[in-house]
Amino acid sequence: MTNASTQIVPDASKVMMGATLAWVAVLIYASSNSLVSLLADIGSQNLVMGRNVITYCNLLFVGSLMSMVPMIFMFWRDWTFENLRALTRKNWAILTLSAFFSSALTPGLFFYALEHTTVTNVVLMGRIEPPLFLLAAWLVLREEFEPWAFVAGLVALCGAAVMILMNSEGTSLNLGKGEIGALLATLSYIASTLIARTGLRDIPMGIFAIYRTAVGTTVYFFVALYLFGPNHFQDVFDPVVWQWVWIYAVVVIMGGQFAWAFGLKYARSGDVSLATSFSPLAAILIAMVMLGEDPGPGLIPGGAIILLAVGIGQYGRLRRRRREDDTMRKQAQERALEHEGAVNFKGV
Repeated sequence: MTNASTQIVPDASKVMMGATLAWVAVLIYASSNSLVSLLADIGSQNLVMGRNVITYCNLLFVGSLMSMVPMIFMFWRDWTFENLRALTRKNWAILTLSAFFSSALTPGLFFYALEHTTVTNVVLMGRIEPPLFLLAAWLVLREEFEPWAFVAGLVALCGAAVMILMNSEGTSLNLGKGEIGALLATLSYIASTLIARTGLRDIPMGIFAIYRTAVGTTVYFFVALYLFGPNHFQDVFDPVVWQWVWIYAVVVIMGGQFAWAFGLKYARSGDVSLATSFSPLAAILIAMVMLGEDPGPGLIPGGAIILLAVGIGQYGRLRRRRREDDTMRKQAQERALEHEGAVNFKGV
């Protein structure tokens, strides 16, 4: 008599849906920088009393407020009295610090970078993030160091350097305000991620997401008023702003969040990692289509190097998965032998 397997086989249709939504989310996030630049250009062509009311600050502020709607809808159950009472002063301090980095400083620096350089350069400067984050997680958080992922990040960084150095303006690397802003934004993003991974493990996701966005947006509002003057947000309620900002809020924030959430829920980890690996190339290609940006002659050689980095990263993940499977198989065999030796009578 054969024994029926008790292993739960995932629904193939849900797995396919999750993989598709993961790719949709990656493409949405890859298009976000281009969409922001496009909306700012639309504002410059539709001035109100001689002013561009669709500024980067207005987009960030109003878009962040709109993003609270899906967050509250998804996570309101986490805001219970018991969960709030369980938070310590250290938790609240870390929450506030994370909100400043992730919802105020990082997006502010990215929007500043977009205001002073091309989307392509912002994307390429961000390629410094993967190897730096892996190194920081190993040094600061004592997490396991993944050499293949680190090598893949360095190779992708080399591909980005090739694309920048071979641009149409010459062979010298020009670090302007935008490029420096993108670099600082990447470092701020790494810092916010480290803070979240170290201090927010015991905090419910709903409290973390909503508090971070609300406090970060408030901090960004007052910092912008201090830096740029009391009239900086005078056009934030202009109908032209709300006529166009909903595109950014609905497509990028709401659509991206829901697609990413369901993609993570149903897709295999390999499908998710493969989709995110193509994010930089997708962002560059979208900038070419939406904004007409020319990455220069370095697109093909630099893109080929980035694709090589994707292959290295996928090879490293497959090696690690096989190693983990072999380890689990050996442990199962050892447990089977232990049970075999513990039972004397075999029925024959």
